Amino acid sequence: MQQDFFTNNLKENLKKSGPLASRMRPKTLEGFYGQKHILAPGKLLYRMIEADRITSIILYGPPGTGKTTLARIIANKTKSNFTQLNAVTSGVKELREVIQKAKENLGMYNSKTILFIDEIHRFNKSQQDALLPAVEEGSVVLIGATTENPYFEVNAPLVSRSRIFRLNRLAPEEIADIIEKALENHENGFGKLKVDISPEALRHIAQVSNGDARNALNALELAVLTTKENQEGVISIDLETAQECIQKRVIHYDKDGDNHYDNISAFIKSIRGSDPDAALYWMSKMLWAGEDPKFIARRIIISASEDIGNADPNALNIAVSAFRALEIIGMPEARLSLAQAVTYLACSPKSNAAYMGVNKALSDIQNKLTGEVPMHLRDSHYKGAKSLGHGKGYKYPHDYENHYVKQSYMPPGMEDVTYYEPTELGFEKILKEYLENTKKNNK
Repeated sequence: MQQDFFTNNLKENLKKSGPLASRMRPKTLEGFYGQKHILAPGKLLYRMIEADRITSIILYGPPGTGKTTLARIIANKTKSNFTQLNAVTSGVKELREVIQKAKENLGMYNSKTILFIDEIHRFNKSQQDALLPAVEEGSVVLIGATTENPYFEVNAPLVSRSRIFRLNRLAPEEIADIIEKALENHENGFGKLKVDISPEALRHIAQVSNGDARNALNALELAVLTTKENQEGVISIDLETAQECIQKRVIHYDKDGDNHYDNISAFIKSIRGSDPDAALYWMSKMLWAGEDPKFIARRIIISASEDIGNADPNALNIAVSAFRALEIIGMPEARLSLAQAVTYLACSPKSNAAYMGVNKALSDIQNKLTGEVPMHLRDSHYKGAKSLGHGKGYKYPHDYENHYVKQSYMPPGMEDVTYYEPTELGFEKILKEYLENTKKNNK
């Protein structure tokens, strides 16, 4: 009974002291997890922080990878004034006040100001424009944090005056280490409680958190604070409890940013690479994250012509049919039609001959002198056309054997130019043989 009171009281105190993810936020580089590609001893960012020589930087990466934590570590390390703004709640007025104060500190005390702006991608153009001169002249040293690709979401002049450091999702084993440290930590974690987490539960949270330490710690906290201790006074977290506390994998995906383009790129390249499994994976990820299914369907149609082409002309029919099915029945049922089209395309023979051909032709149209239509190909149906010589000498192919007759269809001087070069794959091999045999027999 006394043990129950102690445990419940301790749980209440932990709730009042703030979220576990906040309490466990490391305060030094030594306690920071992951990101060894930029924070291992000797790496540029590590040296900048250790020497207190921070220049304007933008920290870019998925949620829960340590962007804000890293900024706070810099705040603890630096001798400069450290000011924080949130792009969601701060306007131009607050920004200008900070910049003015920074200029005064620099002029009167030769004291620099580091300005940390969380979610800097949410700053509108006027806010970013107001910030630019201060960064440019060195009145403030900018640290921006964003989950979005700064090359898409931040003004180019700001990006050009900052070093970009990308933070990656944490590996499952790193997440597992963070969870174990939280369970052991007496001051900020659950070290004062008797918590036993099964290996399966630990592995599940580490994997399903998708590289997001905050998400993993939130799930752990929920599991600990909502689970009663057993007769031995132990809070036992099994796989079922872990599954309840982290029900859905958090997928970082912005339909207007680089995640959108990276995932659709992986999707198309998987179709092109004849890997139906990978193509289904990337399509499922996009659908799960809320991507517009019509956008995916349109890309499937493009792939049917760009990557399969005449190697399997039916691919385009299936792709268009999948788009039409999506319009008729909607989601989620239309995922089946999209999956059918995707797997068909991935398993089809590939040819980019039509794609390459039209690009070559367009390049010639754009960069070379445009050829005139030969007289024998010009329209001769309107009154007076024949008197101008239009259509003279034209040979009607259907009047000849095999419905073919040798004549030039290109502008003068371009008779030997070739754009479309059929491959030896799929149905295109038949087309190639037809063209070669027809021309060879009608020299």
